[in-house]
Amino acid sequence: MLTLQILANGLVLGGLYACIASGFSLVWGVLNVINILHGSFIVLGGYLAFYAYGLLGIHPFLSILIAAPLFFALGYAMQHTLINRMIAAPVLLTLTLTFGLDLMLSNAMLATFTADFRKLTLDPPLGTLAFGTIVLPVDRLIAMVLALGLTGLLYLVLSRSRIGRAIVAVRMDREAAALMGVNVKRVYAITFGLGTLMAGASGPLLAMIFPISPLTGPAYLGKAFVICVLGGLGSVPGAMIGGLALGVVESFGSLWFGPEHATTLSFVLLILILLVRPEGLLGRKGYA
Repeated sequence: MLTLQILANGLVLGGLYACIASGFSLVWGVLNVINILHGSFIVLGGYLAFYAYGLLGIHPFLSILIAAPLFFALGYAMQHTLINRMIAAPVLLTLTLTFGLDLMLSNAMLATFTADFRKLTLDPPLGTLAFGTIVLPVDRLIAMVLALGLTGLLYLVLSRSRIGRAIVAVRMDREAAALMGVNVKRVYAITFGLGTLMAGASGPLLAMIFPISPLTGPAYLGKAFVICVLGGLGSVPGAMIGGLALGVVESFGSLWFGPEHATTLSFVLLILILLVRPEGLLGRKGYA
């Protein structure tokens, strides 16, 4: 029975991981930019939910409706004004740019919020649900459903909408898409905005479970990186499967080896995937 409980915990955690990784994978796959800012965006989304709930009484789940447009606008503006100037540069240069921007954002959060860990606690709590011998907190279940819902919505946007088809076309062949009338620079800005939206929207969900601090940004970035490689670069379904897999691996690994080795297990899994299947579980050209 303990095995079923650990599996359920891993799947709940994996749903949240899928949400944080899908935006990172999208930006990397389309723009060929490794967005080091991604982890800090997640933390900033967590702070938005923390203060919206503490000062304004806005429920963390509802704060996603505020975070989504704000972070999309932030990502769009950042890519349009800064990153787009170096989009044709080698990946090492764009990585250095996002690394520098991440240092600025991280230090700004440290100066504003300090390095103290804060916990978003609901009052009153939502309680727990029991499925036979499996007991799960309601807030975590709702957070997982919302996270998977956001990831699924991103997939629908990419596969069914006009802008989604433009994003796929640019990823497959930027020059051909431009010849067909696609505004590549605008598509890049929208893509980065969507990636930032996914990071910012996952922040309130993660803040319901994990303490918030600017120091946690690199940990989220590392998990997004592992899931991106595990599921396949640029594949939203791959990010979902990779996130669920990583959540289960970390849950059982914490049981067998201790929670302090969860990060180590993540990167061991990364190395194994790179050796056995470097394109990832669902890595392929396009998003269909």
